[in-house]
Amino acid sequence: MKWINYADRTASGPSLYFCLLGRVAIAVAASMFFATKQTSAQPVPGSLDVQWGEGASDCTANPQRPLQVHVYEPQTFILRQSPCANFEANFLYLLIGSDKALLIDTGAVADPTKMPLAKMILELLPNKESKKLPLLIAHTHSHLDHRAGDPQFASLPSVEVVPADLEAVRAFFGFTGWPNGIAQVDLGGRTIDLIPTPGHHPTHVVFYDNRTGILFSGDFLMPGRLLIDDADAYHKSALRVVEFLKTRPLTHILGGHLELNRAGQAYPFGSHYHPNEHPLELTREDLTALPAAFESFNGFYARHPNYILTNPIHNLVALGIIAGALLILILWVVRYLFRRFRRHARADSRLVPEREQTS
Repeated sequence: MKWINYADRTASGPSLYFCLLGRVAIAVAASMFFATKQTSAQPVPGSLDVQWGEGASDCTANPQRPLQVHVYEPQTFILRQSPCANFEANFLYLLIGSDKALLIDTGAVADPTKMPLAKMILELLPNKESKKLPLLIAHTHSHLDHRAGDPQFASLPSVEVVPADLEAVRAFFGFTGWPNGIAQVDLGGRTIDLIPTPGHHPTHVVFYDNRTGILFSGDFLMPGRLLIDDADAYHKSALRVVEFLKTRPLTHILGGHLELNRAGQAYPFGSHYHPNEHPLELTREDLTALPAAFESFNGFYARHPNYILTNPIHNLVALGIIAGALLILILWVVRYLFRRFRRHARADSRLVPEREQTS
């Protein structure tokens, strides 16, 4: 069939109509093909076959490596700070693109002699044009245990650290309409989406990696205590992330800590020993169940199979009220017993002269 130019005024009406329709149909088919090809791209596979260091009940008697590195796939590294180095035992993530790399969080230990984080990251970074690949450092949120290692990178060339305060995060990544907007980082052949998730902390964001299909969730969702600062904001964040991932592949959800054992019980706060740890990775089912978990949350504490919801402020207030009530009760009992003792003492003092007279 001969294509008819749109400007060809000599073509008859029906003939022009059908040719234009043919062009439109082919264009739509082509766009659907490429769209399908793009959205159906499978994430790069990786491995989570790793035994994380569990720390020790006596870290002095049983020295541990401060930093454990696992290669998920050649361009994705998972780093775990030893529970003996700091009870938070943070997980950090290094993502390599063709133009630059992204390090998510720098952990809980600042001292490079105790936690050689910057040295390890430089060893993992590939070279580009005889230099180390440029590195961008961002944080899931501004709690100190997720940014304490920042000073180790301060004097290194080609390293940019995004300040952890909210205004800096919004300005650097170009967020509009926080917390409803989505930002992106292009590492070169690898795009990372940043989704605002306040609720645990006002600055919290999660990172979705289009290469691996992994959601790096920080303290927003992990096998541990989900500490709630603002329950309403947390609930909305959960709905936002669920909606974002509806049409995207999700292989794993990897958080910032691992605080549960395989029975779903939390290790004591401050513990340097994590025997029989729960797997690090959570699933889409854990995420989709999160909004409902908040809808039924009692405001204090709720245990779910793979995480625990807890509001530390509410719990402290409740403990304070209980402690105050117990103190009042104790004072009342002491006062009651004291008054009763005084009454008995007075009664006994009156009986003494009577006994003396009768004797």
